[in-house]
Amino acid sequence: MPSLFSPLQLGPLSLPNRVVMAPMTRSRADENGVPTDIVPVYYAQRASAGLIIGEATCVSPMAKGYSRIPGLYSPEQVAGWRKVTDAVHAAGGRIFAQLFHTGRVAVPALLPGGAQPVAPSAIAIKGKNYTDLGPLDYVVPRALDAGEIAGIVAEFGAAARNAVAAGFDGVELHAASGYLVHQFLDSTINARDDIYGGSIANRLRFPLEALDAVIAAVGADRVGIKVSPCIKFNDVVEPDAEEVYPALARELSARRIGYLHGALQGRYDVHAAMRPAFSGLYFAGSGFDGPKGEAMLAAGGADAIVYGKYFVSNPDLPRRLREGLPLAEGDSKTHYSKGPAGYIDYPAA
Repeated sequence: MPSLFSPLQLGPLSLPNRVVMAPMTRSRADENGVPTDIVPVYYAQRASAGLIIGEATCVSPMAKGYSRIPGLYSPEQVAGWRKVTDAVHAAGGRIFAQLFHTGRVAVPALLPGGAQPVAPSAIAIKGKNYTDLGPLDYVVPRALDAGEIAGIVAEFGAAARNAVAAGFDGVELHAASGYLVHQFLDSTINARDDIYGGSIANRLRFPLEALDAVIAAVGADRVGIKVSPCIKFNDVVEPDAEEVYPALARELSARRIGYLHGALQGRYDVHAAMRPAFSGLYFAGSGFDGPKGEAMLAAGGADAIVYGKYFVSNPDLPRRLREGLPLAEGDSKTHYSKGPAGYIDYPAA
């Protein structure tokens, strides 16, 4: 019976434990999307994780939806990430890059030349995006032309190749949280009537094309994908999630990717639905502590457990879970702030 501290084979990688660090936006890149000098320190502090999944990273300048988030589309960004992966590897860790495009979550002030954000359809998010310029209203995005989509697919492939050049051990495709890949899956966001909209097979087309581009760049056994069906975030609804996600799981199984990462959110029990439907490794995330993680593994509900907030404030989380040490609580006010406070100053036990 596996535990949090049983080893796990992920493609060519031998993970020493099943405590996975979640991808978490921390907004410590510079204005050009280059990780700053404190980013290698942060990730190296957490290298005892079985696997680190790096924060969501832009595949192009048009992918940027938040202030101070990193990219993997320029030589300077690749060089900045190389410092991070070198630090993690020197500390004995393993790290994947998570690639995303924010689509309609972006606002013109964050995009080149004040461009209009792009999305499957011209449907805006309600509310505001919180940026370094202050809260900004979301705008109606421009619906992508079918001919443009191949270019975005190519950006995912190029960013995956850059991830390898930067020293990452693999790549996770961000198909969650209401960002562009996820937007294509949701029929309340994707109102297209071409080959990328309408039927479930059509709505799966762009996510699978992006995934195939990443696979071609790094190899299927070094690729993961994150999903969060019905998440209550970025106006995601997904009225037919019960049909969409098993269909997606079948496609992922056929591609023999390294893992599927499910984040339990909203009304849809992604773990119960996708673990049996997916033939590869399943990583379960959201709301786990040590005992809940152990119980999930013991019941066969997952192969590894993904921890987010506890890794922010407990850089030595695997040790604390193993030894039953108290878990420190983090300061949410510093999650997206600038500088080292609340980032690299949480002590080990």
